[in-house]
Amino acid sequence: QVRLVESGGGLGQAGGSLRLSCAASGRTFSNYAMAWFRQAPGKEREFVAGISGIGGIIRYSDSVKGRFTISRDNAKNTVFLQMNTLKPEDTAVYYCAAKIDKRTLAVATTQRSYDYWGQGTQVTVSS
Repeated sequence: QVRLVESGGGLGQAGGSLRLSCAASGRTFSNYAMAWFRQAPGKEREFVAGISGIGGIIRYSDSVKGRFTISRDNAKNTVFLQMNTLKPEDTAVYYCAAKIDKRTLAVATTQRSYDYWGQGTQVTVSS
């Protein structure tokens, strides 16, 4: 079992930055691929960014590419999402997710691929 706890959400301004963290516990962290998803009011949960267990493979959604950066510190069992140049449309609940890394050369982007989820953290961007 893997337990995920997000932190770092809050209120940001358009053009500003926020950094989310997700602390994991329970298993060898580097065995897990990690991802961030988000869900805006009235919308489906969507993939934002994902990173392989060792960190060599990263993928972003088109909507955040060039503005957000996902990274991980396996020594601290933590994955991060640095969000720059925030836009009001980034407003959503952000969820951290984990899955066993099968060492493929791809980052999974679908919700059903991930087995463990955090409780979510609210990010609100004002214009």
